[in-house]
Amino acid sequence: MSIVVTGATGHLGRHVVEQLLEKVPAQRITAVVRDEAKAADFAARGVKLAVADYNAPETFDGLFAAGDKVLLISGNEFDKGRVQQHKVVIDAAKAAGVALLAYTSAPGSLTAALADDHRATEEVLLASGLPYTLLRNGWYHENYTENLAPVLEHGAVVQAAGDGRVSSAARADYAAAAVAVLTGEGHENKTYELGGDEAWGFAEYAAELSRQTGKEIVYNAVSVETFAGILTGAGLPGPLATILAGVDASVEKGELVVSSGDLSRLIDRPTTPLAEAVTAALKG
Repeated sequence: MSIVVTGATGHLGRHVVEQLLEKVPAQRITAVVRDEAKAADFAARGVKLAVADYNAPETFDGLFAAGDKVLLISGNEFDKGRVQQHKVVIDAAKAAGVALLAYTSAPGSLTAALADDHRATEEVLLASGLPYTLLRNGWYHENYTENLAPVLEHGAVVQAAGDGRVSSAARADYAAAAVAVLTGEGHENKTYELGGDEAWGFAEYAAELSRQTGKEIVYNAVSVETFAGILTGAGLPGPLATILAGVDASVEKGELVVSSGDLSRLIDRPTTPLAEAVTAALKG
């Protein structure tokens, strides 16, 4: 039986494969990639590679085997019909009779448009009859800490989230939860609401950045429309900018506060503090 990871060269997928290599023999891991060259480092360590594309259903024919455990990492091509892409994987997994399909979803509390594809994918997965695990990943620290250049340049954190709070965690934390499910027992037909141990607001984030950089950084709360305009001005496509600005509206309503404790329980340790992610980003 293989542990199969789709999107294995993406940000989250890489963390998952790296952490799996610490737990299971490399030959038990299959990394599903579009571009073999990007996974050369995995292949060199003995990980099996499978070349497949969500947009080409035939590439998944015969990819899975009975008894496999599969991690379906949600696609990021918002304009390509993500639900249909995910269905390609679910259909192939069902045809093969896999033992488990885990899917990286969004928090159940999130009503923003970003969650629509996730809810629809969950419906497809549940209707398939496959043993499933829903990993409802909350927000990542890296969604903010990877884009520090404009913040430091302008001395301002600009968001449309008001006084809303976010229970974010590090990508590596969410990867560890996926690995726990893929290598453990008893996770069939379970839904996990995943988020960081500590919720924070953007004024606190700005204060943490100020503390670590020695510069004065303020939180500038703007309207959702203004924020969408800023994102398009930074080069994001209009529809994606609208989706991301919509997430901020959800943050203001408290929809990205996840207080279940599922993440730290699954990974058997506290989640990574935001301050640590800020330190790592400033060093990088």
